[in-house]
Amino acid sequence: MGIANRYDVAVIGAGVFGAWTAWHLARRGKRVILIDAYGGGNARASSGGESRIIRMGYGADEVYTRWAVRSLVQWEEFFAKVQNPLFLRTGVLWLAGKDASRLRETIATLKRCDVAFEELDRAALGKRYPQVNLEDVSAGIVEVKSGLILARRAVSEVIRDAVKHETKYLQVHIATPRGVGCIESVVTDAGEHISARDFVFACGAWLGKIFPDVLDARIFPTRQEVFFFGTPAGDTRFGPAELPTWLFQEDEYYGMPDVEERGLKVALDRHGARVDPDTQSRIVSAEAAEAARRYVAWRFPALRDAPIVETRVCQYENTSSGDFLIDRHPEMENVWFVGGGSGHGFKHGPALGEYVTGQILDGAAAEPRFLLESKGTVQRRAVH
Repeated sequence: MGIANRYDVAVIGAGVFGAWTAWHLARRGKRVILIDAYGGGNARASSGGESRIIRMGYGADEVYTRWAVRSLVQWEEFFAKVQNPLFLRTGVLWLAGKDASRLRETIATLKRCDVAFEELDRAALGKRYPQVNLEDVSAGIVEVKSGLILARRAVSEVIRDAVKHETKYLQVHIATPRGVGCIESVVTDAGEHISARDFVFACGAWLGKIFPDVLDARIFPTRQEVFFFGTPAGDTRFGPAELPTWLFQEDEYYGMPDVEERGLKVALDRHGARVDPDTQSRIVSAEAAEAARRYVAWRFPALRDAPIVETRVCQYENTSSGDFLIDRHPEMENVWFVGGGSGHGFKHGPALGEYVTGQILDGAAAEPRFLLESKGTVQRRAVH
């Protein structure tokens, strides 16, 4: 038996992109159905896990700085509304090495966008953060109002609030749609038809699997391994009161302080091997664990013998450049692709959902960098 109700928009994928898109559409009074095969913020999703950085710095890439600024406002307003403080203002520390050009670009962009930050030279960094080995560090800045979001719980809250505003939420698997022009419905594995005027596929690392003819060569899901290191007994230097969220692009590592007593979070921001998000192993490799141990022992000497107390394997869902993908299907005019988070997308959920809503309902001007035609079949990462 088919589903009789016709929706204005069906959003397939209930990660941060899909959840916020559904939320904004519902706020505009639209009948929305939000669907996910495994559940919003599930353990396989790029939006799963405990924490994500929200930072404004993107070098000279002003479009993402402005989206991050807009998103932080919406995240904070949303968490105040639902009375669940899932944003932690730890500050975000950027460290520059011998080549400080990207830090200078970031400073210039933050100034243009009126983002509060503090500049620190090597001496000031050493005085403020003695727990960090500053070898090869020349300077840094701290985004004083930035921090981290407790990711999985944040996605769940957005979904819950969307449902309160008449969004229907289902956990079912949707088959690849077929057709040309405007399609009438999508079909679940149980044979149920879900009809809508527009269909948004915000399926993250699954986009290439759902639309292999169009996206298999343009979406690159990569394996990313994350480690949490236990801090010494009674040592508070690695908690959010004394250590901010931090990024050092020349090292290619980033991390977060010991939030909720989970340990110091450390991850390599280099793209890993291409994977299938359904079947990849979620067990970290011995090689990646050893590399993380060496790095932590060097940058954080007090953690030289710290145990790894937790691990996680997730995936980035990269486009060729790292820019988002937000565009119509080339043959099905009421089907939209929304993805390409590329490891940096979580923070932008609110602004992205607002943008997608404007595209669908208002025919708003499109950002050329987000269009399908800008996506190549070879990775040349330009967004960090």
